[in-house]
Amino acid sequence: MARHTLPPARTGARPRTVRAARLGVLPLLLLALLGPAACDDAGDTPTAGPAGVDAGAGDDTTGGDDAADLAGGVRPPCPFTAAQVSDLLGQPMKDQGNCLFGDGKGVASLTVTTSSTMAGKATFDYQHEQAGKQYERVVDLDRGDQSYLAAKDVAGEAVLISGKGSYTLTLSSIGTDVAGYEQTLRRLLDAIPA
Repeated sequence: MARHTLPPARTGARPRTVRAARLGVLPLLLLALLGPAACDDAGDTPTAGPAGVDAGAGDDTTGGDDAADLAGGVRPPCPFTAAQVSDLLGQPMKDQGNCLFGDGKGVASLTVTTSSTMAGKATFDYQHEQAGKQYERVVDLDRGDQSYLAAKDVAGEAVLISGKGSYTLTLSSIGTDVAGYEQTLRRLLDAIPA
């Protein structure tokens, strides 16, 4: 049986056999096939970590750990229940998981993202700068270590950093004016222990 060889590379390398070339592809193929096995059914969250370490340990419902949280900061849990949010917003809101609350119609929503105090301080200036570009009005607050709220006619955002953690609140389709969003965001922030 004739042996097939690949043509030599221009660099003067020795010719490789077809079998050797196929063997080089095999590890890549196995990696592609086995890679998703280390993820959950959503395909994005590791379910097993290094030797005996559960990668999901310590996770809560607010999302994955960030580098600052892994470096020793503590991420607080979601500060609200659906009943509290409904009360604070003055309209029925449903818990949609991961500290996301919606009106059930796909219109009004409140999202709260939590992180450690350390992570919040690391991103505060950038968030504040971006808020200045996205919202009609940005107001610095005297609450916690650092805080601000930002609003426009259809949305609002507030950030609170305290010794208990960092909270970013994003509010959408709750009102129709800047002043209304500011009042609502202040009520929400006041309900978070600083």
